[in-house]
Amino acid sequence: MKHYLDPKKRHEFVLFYDVKDGNPNGDPDAGNLPRVDPETMHGIVTDVAIKRKIRDYVANVLRRNIFIQSQTALNSLIFQAYKEIGVQLAEISLSGEERENTALIDWLSGLEEAGITLEEDRLIYAAEDVKEKDIRSKLLEGLEEEGLKSELEASLKNIAKRLAQAAKNMKIDEETRQNAQNALCQKYFDIRMFGAVMSTGLNAGQVRGPMQLTFSRSIDPVFPWDLTITRIAITKESDRRKKQTEMGRKPLIPYGLYRTHGFFNPILAEKTGVTSDDLADFWDALTNLFDFDRSAARGEMNVRGLFIFTHENGKGVAPAHQLFELVKVKRREGVQVPRSFEDYVIQGPVSKRETDVPLEGFPGVIVTRLV
Repeated sequence: MKHYLDPKKRHEFVLFYDVKDGNPNGDPDAGNLPRVDPETMHGIVTDVAIKRKIRDYVANVLRRNIFIQSQTALNSLIFQAYKEIGVQLAEISLSGEERENTALIDWLSGLEEAGITLEEDRLIYAAEDVKEKDIRSKLLEGLEEEGLKSELEASLKNIAKRLAQAAKNMKIDEETRQNAQNALCQKYFDIRMFGAVMSTGLNAGQVRGPMQLTFSRSIDPVFPWDLTITRIAITKESDRRKKQTEMGRKPLIPYGLYRTHGFFNPILAEKTGVTSDDLADFWDALTNLFDFDRSAARGEMNVRGLFIFTHENGKGVAPAHQLFELVKVKRREGVQVPRSFEDYVIQGPVSKRETDVPLEGFPGVIVTRLV
């Protein structure tokens, strides 16, 4: 097994990628303009954006299960995990009359923090208090303040009675929650690697992930550019007589080379169950991060460098920041305004790809360059 695939060892990495005439991470608070540090105008890409691309690659290319996705509600995945470990959830089906009561459905939809979750036409109760009076209290809390007591109280009391009946044999203690959490870690790659909050409905706790990334920052300041574009298509028929084209905006930067750092904690990895296959998938995703994520806004984004520092043990033998300082970037002589990767030189402890060497000056650390 290659050393950087060992989940029992500590790893750090430096990742470089660039963008040309694109928008690597739009800011919704700034009209989707590329994110920048307002004091220095260096480009910024959030860790969340990079993790999203890793998840997409792992799910769509490597066909691994991921938790944070858009196809299935997260609460449903948590419920499924509880069922898989043999927990009989307190669950009732709403009647046709209850399903047609819009005010009732809206009220029930907002009770997740109380352990009451609405899933289509089913109501699931997952709190520890299983007596009817306690469930009724959760259902009715705040009802009078919202002016809905007269309208919904009778229906909610009836629902509380049915839920209490269904909850008679339900037992969710700390050991059960831990078993559900372990099942979720075992099933989903991104929970094992990045962690997750799994207390949004049926509480499975929180997992702190062993793989953490920093924000990416561009090597030089970037210039956010908001271009005006036109299209010949008309949105509304009523506009046809008024105009022949419609206007739009396309935000981008002409060029930026970005750098991000990452950290792998083997102590947390042992708790979440990270395997060498998980690490192999992670490095694979970083190496090919943008190859299956092309769009008009990200047509020319490419990974330009990936340096992995592997310690001989889980505790580590050198501070991460000292290792990161060994990887440097500089502009080529005479370049004032970078517009391509050829305008930069990346200098690291190893220059050739797919090469690993013991790190001079840091006994017990091996550095590998994958890109």
